[in-house]
Amino acid sequence: MSKPHDIDRGSRSLSRKFFPAMSLRNRMALYYTSATAILMAFVFLAIFVTVDRVVYRHFDEELRHEVSETLSQDHIQSHDVCEFDRLKELGLDVARDDRQKEPHRVKKVADIDPEYVQLVDSSGLVVSKTANLAQNVLSFEPSYSGVRFFNTEIGQLTVRQVQVPLVNSRGVIEGYLIVAVPLKSAMIVLRDLKYIVLLSFPVIILILFVLTRLIAGRSILPIEEVISTAETMTQSSLDRRIPLPPHRDELYRLSATINELLDRLQEAFHREKQFTSDASHELRTPLAVVKGTLDVLVRRPRDVAHYENRIRYCLDELNRMARLIDQLLLLARYESGKASSSIVRMELLPLLEMLRARMEPLAIARNISLKIESVSSGKIEADPAMLEMMLENILSNAIKYSREGTTVEISARFDSGQPVCVITDHGIGIPEEKLQLIFERFYRVDESRSSSTGGSGLGLSIVKKLADLQNIVVAVSSRENQGTTFRLTFPQGKN
Repeated sequence: MSKPHDIDRGSRSLSRKFFPAMSLRNRMALYYTSATAILMAFVFLAIFVTVDRVVYRHFDEELRHEVSETLSQDHIQSHDVCEFDRLKELGLDVARDDRQKEPHRVKKVADIDPEYVQLVDSSGLVVSKTANLAQNVLSFEPSYSGVRFFNTEIGQLTVRQVQVPLVNSRGVIEGYLIVAVPLKSAMIVLRDLKYIVLLSFPVIILILFVLTRLIAGRSILPIEEVISTAETMTQSSLDRRIPLPPHRDELYRLSATINELLDRLQEAFHREKQFTSDASHELRTPLAVVKGTLDVLVRRPRDVAHYENRIRYCLDELNRMARLIDQLLLLARYESGKASSSIVRMELLPLLEMLRARMEPLAIARNISLKIESVSSGKIEADPAMLEMMLENILSNAIKYSREGTTVEISARFDSGQPVCVITDHGIGIPEEKLQLIFERFYRVDESRSSSTGGSGLGLSIVKKLADLQNIVVAVSSRENQGTTFRLTFPQGKN
């Protein structure tokens, strides 16, 4: 059994086979015109059949009237054999002459088409007929036992006739009364209607195709704008956008969506361009330092202590480059969506104690103490590895930029029902106008002091990215020469 997507794929292949290079406007016009043509064909056929039935119904009513008028004369009071014999003796022309003498009961002969009347016996032998038949006779169908209407011909003339059985009192058919009227006017009407339909149908379809193609062409103008914009867009013109249509329809949504896509592409391109520029700048400095140091070492022989000192210095710079590359790769993984968070419920205190033990040697080297206070016993929802990296980066910055002899305070508590972790240092602080920029990659509040502390400007960018992945809200407040506070608000989970 064929699957639905196989059928769709087959229909698309057939469409490409029969309409390989047809434009969208032509396809729209063709599909719409084809559907309309089928509908119009059914409508025209229904009109023709309806008119045909109405015309024949009119002639059948006229024939019934003629039969009724003929049988209502004094010549035939009932359908018994004596009246049938009497009608044979008098003849149909006599009956018609009697009818013409009573204008209040029948129409004038000049006002209607001539009728042809014929009387036959049960075997089909013509007993009597009107004089206007001359040498012609009306058709008799012995297989019709009841009243029957049908078309036939008298010479070259097409007529509509009715065949009425004449039954006596014993229920035996003694003969048949046959009445006919010409169909010339009706045939002309039906023929003209058929010609009108057959001639007008292709003309209407052609006009409809042209009009539909024009309307479709105007409707897809935004698509043409999309094509022309895409064809002329390059790296230097990513700021170009598609003009929005005046009506807020599907094409408006398409244009707006593509403009949003271009905005994201432009932002990504600008970000990657800035990233490349910043990364090359950051890597160029340690490379230049290592190269310059080695160049100095090879100029003339030196003592072992000097070589060891310079080599250790070069290793420090290479390690700094390695950390920088690791951080760049980490950011690239998170921004490309290749890494995702694994949120679990966890205790915050053990993680804080482990980080304090790890960072304490660095803090002692700068005569700084780490203090954990106001620890809440509640649990948080976070990715342990990501949260550890975030807190380590924040604590590292707090230690680097704190004054000697001060304390870095770490607290964990509940605030308005939500778990919060606050890290406060008493260092040099950050100017207020630069607080919103510290989470950007490679941004440094002070280039000179960042270089001296070995910072690359990526730590807080990683903190912000990891926080977004875990739905953790990071806020920072700072006052120059008084210190900086980082506040991490975790999502409120089930207790």
